[in-house]
Amino acid sequence: MEFIEKPYSYAKCEKFLIKAGLCESPLIYAVEDEAKMFIGYVIFHEYDSKSFEIGWILRKEFWSKGYATQLTNLLLEKVKDMGKSAIIECDSKQAVTKIIALKCGFVFKEKIDGLDIYIKSFDNSEIRN
Repeated sequence: MEFIEKPYSYAKCEKFLIKAGLCESPLIYAVEDEAKMFIGYVIFHEYDSKSFEIGWILRKEFWSKGYATQLTNLLLEKVKDMGKSAIIECDSKQAVTKIIALKCGFVFKEKIDGLDIYIKSFDNSEIRN
């Protein structure tokens, strides 16, 4: 959460999960490993009319095990099937996020409100520098 926001209190977390995870079109989804252990969550929601945002927040003990790349690739399949583009937003200090974005075929698009925006378009129509 270092680059995203300060950790939530239990009450704030509960309100967030109800609002973002238990709604008609969830913004976040829980992630489990093969043993059904909770390892974090993915962010997957409409970013604008042409694209979906992809992100992940994983428990530290599951970093560097390929989960973020695997999750990104799975969600990219879903985005492609929907005929949309995918977006990853990150703080410029999030070096690992940038590496994962580039490894998964995203390209840097622009900086908005201090965040680096990476895009993956399956028809290249969204890629403008």
